[in-house]
Amino acid sequence: MLAAMSTFLESTALLLLAAVIAVPLSRAIGLGAVIGYLAAGIILGPHVTAFFVDGEAILHFAEFGVVLLLFIIGLELQPSRLWVLRKSLLGQGLSQVAVTSLLIALLAGLFIGPWTATIIVGGALALSSTAFVLQLLAERKELPHEHGRAAFSILLFQDIAVIPMLVLIPLLAGKSDTSYVDMLVEAARVTAILLLVVVGGRYLLRHFLRLIHNAGVREISTAAALLLVLGISLLMHKLGLSMALGAFIAGVLLADSEFRHQLEADIEPFKGLLLGLFFMSVGMTANLDLLLAEPLLILLLALGLIATKAAILFAIGKVSGLANKSAVRLALVLSQGGEFAFVILSTAIGHSLIPVELADRLILVVTVSMMSTPLLYGLYSSWVEPRMEVSSQPVYDTPDQGEVPVVIAGFGRFGQMSGRLLRTLDVPFTALDISPDQVDVVRRFGNPVHYGDAGRLDLLDAAHVDKAAVFILAVDEMEASLRIARAVRHEYPHVRILARARNRKHAHLLMDLGVHWLVRETQLSALAMAEELLVQLGRPADEARRMVATFRQHDDEILQRQQAVHHDQQKVIQSAKEAADELRTLLESDRASVKKSVRDAMRDKDD
Repeated sequence: MLAAMSTFLESTALLLLAAVIAVPLSRAIGLGAVIGYLAAGIILGPHVTAFFVDGEAILHFAEFGVVLLLFIIGLELQPSRLWVLRKSLLGQGLSQVAVTSLLIALLAGLFIGPWTATIIVGGALALSSTAFVLQLLAERKELPHEHGRAAFSILLFQDIAVIPMLVLIPLLAGKSDTSYVDMLVEAARVTAILLLVVVGGRYLLRHFLRLIHNAGVREISTAAALLLVLGISLLMHKLGLSMALGAFIAGVLLADSEFRHQLEADIEPFKGLLLGLFFMSVGMTANLDLLLAEPLLILLLALGLIATKAAILFAIGKVSGLANKSAVRLALVLSQGGEFAFVILSTAIGHSLIPVELADRLILVVTVSMMSTPLLYGLYSSWVEPRMEVSSQPVYDTPDQGEVPVVIAGFGRFGQMSGRLLRTLDVPFTALDISPDQVDVVRRFGNPVHYGDAGRLDLLDAAHVDKAAVFILAVDEMEASLRIARAVRHEYPHVRILARARNRKHAHLLMDLGVHWLVRETQLSALAMAEELLVQLGRPADEARRMVATFRQHDDEILQRQQAVHHDQQKVIQSAKEAADELRTLLESDRASVKKSVRDAMRDKDD
């Protein structure tokens, strides 16, 4: 037993060592964490170093990482939000699975004999990798984007579709001697238990978690979270349903509970480690001998799978109303095969529906397609799409409003405040913004704005900046802001600039260019919060307002004083320390003065 424990610890240490070396290297060269895990698995697998010869065993254990992933996704989806997804699930999800399965089955029928095998191959290859795609989109923070939401809906439907696919396999094999009545009874039993899980879980899970939480032992709370996910997943598995679907249902049931964030924090580390192990086990199971024996065939099949699924997904994205860019991203991110293909193909082998050689070849094709997804998606995102955007940029507008007293550069959330006020007062102005998307959005609301780079002199001349009284510099990006300020100050020195600064450094650089009126974008809101903070801490409202006003005046003076030394960090640090002492003295003096005034007023009243 001790020897087995030693072997387990050695294996665990080896897996962790491979991960901490391969993943940072992969991230450093821009390939992402998934490729790093896959590469580590291939190296440790039976075809390279042979440290691990049974990747399938690790894969079955590591699939619990996918289960935890779906539980956390469920926590993010309140039932009301899930109801909103119903059209996406039945529209995008159903069409993707149905069309892709049918097309791949028809293509497979040209080379594979039995129609039962073609149905299984079509269904298995229609599925994408939930673990790969969600991890990739989460790394890039793209899950909230429209292609991320569409991908999630399709993946969720695919996970649900696995259930009837697995039920269909024994029926296709002709090994099911169950009568239709028995099948209906079984379906009713499963439905009843699902309803019991949903209804009972809705009311019982929270009481269970509340009891555990009241115990006040953190590690028991973590254990309870894992037990909750594992218990519901095993229950679903016993019913012949997907463990991942069970975990997702459990997450949805707790999505609007007070324990949501605590559960997510408890499970997140386990999810990350097990997902990494899952990706490594996929790398271990890749049959490199078969790839070396038939490299051209495997690569062509993988490319064909990716191209077929990408074309269908792009069409679905466009029909669903996605923009071209989002439809392409959706097509690329879901174009690979998925981990459930391994399960379906393995089950089909067990029922003698497809030969082992065909299954091995298809599993390798799916693995290659999974490995290619981060590469293709990263290549498109970092190299192809930016060049497409540059080549497809519309021509800059030519402002045609004639001479106006105000020109606004940057018409986002900051610049629009001035624009709305000017429109209300019927004061004409010219607004310029470098983002064509922002221009389109603003124009829909009836705001006059022109697409163009306010740093270009020809555009500034066309906007008649030389005849304007005020130039509002509301650009968000610091370098662009400084470039525009430099151009306006040099070409139109008589025009007064009112500038937005992101921070003190930006403010000092604008001041160096001769911009004397500016506002730091978060200063006023932060001061308003500070004033309310003092009131909540028990200060009288008048005193809080006066203290914040003193703070603001002193801060503005320090900003002006530090301009002369802002290039020297040591002097800035010393100035900040001196300013803190000065402010403390000012506030104490102000409070003493107020107290003296109150005492004098009371004395005069008594006299």
